[in-house]
Amino acid sequence: MRSTSSSTTIRAAAALLAGALALSLTACGNDDEKSSGTGSGTGTKDSGSTLTLPKLDGTQLEVAAVWTGTEQANFKKVLAEFEKRTGAKITFVPAQDPIINFLGSKIAGGSPPDIAMLPQPGAIKQAAEKGWAKPLGAEAKAELAKNYSQSWQDIGKVGAHQYGVYYKAANKSLIWYNAKVFANAGASDPATWDDLLKTAQTVYDSGVTPFSIGGADGWTLTDWFENVYLSQAGPEKYDQLAQHKIKWTDPSVKAALTTLAQIWGKKDWIAGGANGALQTEFPASVTQTFTGGDQPKAAMVYEGDFVQVNIADTKAKVGTDAKVFPFPKVGSTAPVVSGGDAAVILKDSKGAQALATFLASPDAAEIQAKLGGYLSPNKNVDLSAYPNEVQRKIAKALIAAGDDFRFDMSDQAPQAFGGTPGKGEWKELQDFLKNPTDVAGIQRKLESDAAAAYGN
Repeated sequence: MRSTSSSTTIRAAAALLAGALALSLTACGNDDEKSSGTGSGTGTKDSGSTLTLPKLDGTQLEVAAVWTGTEQANFKKVLAEFEKRTGAKITFVPAQDPIINFLGSKIAGGSPPDIAMLPQPGAIKQAAEKGWAKPLGAEAKAELAKNYSQSWQDIGKVGAHQYGVYYKAANKSLIWYNAKVFANAGASDPATWDDLLKTAQTVYDSGVTPFSIGGADGWTLTDWFENVYLSQAGPEKYDQLAQHKIKWTDPSVKAALTTLAQIWGKKDWIAGGANGALQTEFPASVTQTFTGGDQPKAAMVYEGDFVQVNIADTKAKVGTDAKVFPFPKVGSTAPVVSGGDAAVILKDSKGAQALATFLASPDAAEIQAKLGGYLSPNKNVDLSAYPNEVQRKIAKALIAAGDDFRFDMSDQAPQAFGGTPGKGEWKELQDFLKNPTDVAGIQRKLESDAAAAYGN
């Protein structure tokens, strides 16, 4: 991702997020323009909507994504609104990780979906370079320009062409905690890494394991690393490592892994120990933090705003039973790491272009915002659409950051390194969770994997 952030603007965004969360919780013409798009002359605009959509009776579309459970169900409600307004019929196609491999098999078989939701800029680049992705048309691009900051547009570009509509974002610099456990332990929200270690010890001394880690899903471990690395090494080093302009054997990586080991190396601090964490998938890492009354399996779970989707599967209420604080600063600044999922057209048509345009609009985003567990980078989404004050504050902070954030590092990497279960960064960090004393060995393995994937 092309980024113009500085340490000053990262600091400002982090400070805004910290203040917002504290407040909320105490208070409670070229080729890509020739594709068919939506036509204002033949379409309809629903009352209260921002967008005119064409009539698409008889149009059949397929949309592929790796989303499951509540997240998939909520997205289907967005697609249902598009069907209602256009007459098109949409089939949701469940995909598997890595989605690029899944799409490759569908394309090889002659049956690609019309649109795929891609979770990594690296996957968008691969799809474009393989000739699978089709550029957005003029109307989709106009909707993006109206509703998105430049950086959110840029991470959906490959070369001169716009391919991705970042429909869904994530604030990945949050730690969620069981409020009852904290109250019983006399623990408070930490602002620094050292504070976090002290809070963890306080919780442990009260009889509850401090952390739940969904280590069976390697991406959660990359997110841990990225927050520590961004805060400790700084945004310039972060960008260099994301582009493999410095090696994973760099001293800055050693420092971040050594810091992580202060938590990962204390097996009693992790629900189930390292082996248990490596068998725990992300959804379970959340639900086990907010079930069990006074004795949940853990007091805290790190991950993004989307944790709320899984909290909703328990009896805990966000803002009262389940609270959140920004990822504590390790160095001089707190981290602001974001992720997201982009709609990419694989079969160009009037219907596909219309759907991409719809997904770039506030109309689509506000439907899913109301359902919870969702964050949009669309700056024109009405904040009142979010279902609780915590989510509104998180959304406001993301939008206020504008271009000043860092995108998930592993999502910027080639899929083979940063986005494949059992391989690359996912596997090496799982091995590091198992044995966090071997910092140098993991660095060498990470560098070997990265060199092969980046080709340098």
